[in-house]
Amino acid sequence: MTPIAVVTTVGSRAEAQSLAHALVQRRLAACAQISDIRSVYRWQGRIEQADECRVVIKTTRERYADVEQAIRELHSYELPAIHAWAFDAIHAPYADWIAQSCDAATSDP
Repeated sequence: MTPIAVVTTVGSRAEAQSLAHALVQRRLAACAQISDIRSVYRWQGRIEQADECRVVIKTTRERYADVEQAIRELHSYELPAIHAWAFDAIHAPYADWIAQSCDAATSDP
């Protein structure tokens, strides 16, 4: 399994926490990190700015489609940002933990 980070932004900390919990609960993510950000963007012909939360989701490439679907299902935005990148290098035991945490067949002790 190939570990990746999926990133999205949401409009509130409550939505970020709800999304993060849902993804980890569904074993679609090993973890999700939430940070406050300020975004500047073009939307419907205007330049906008907003306080948002960035959610960085640690998962695997094999689970990307399921993660994207869950984000789209749970997200409040009309057009949510959803993108991912693979890690150029990663501590092997951490990569193993991500893979194990995102394996639907694995049960917690």
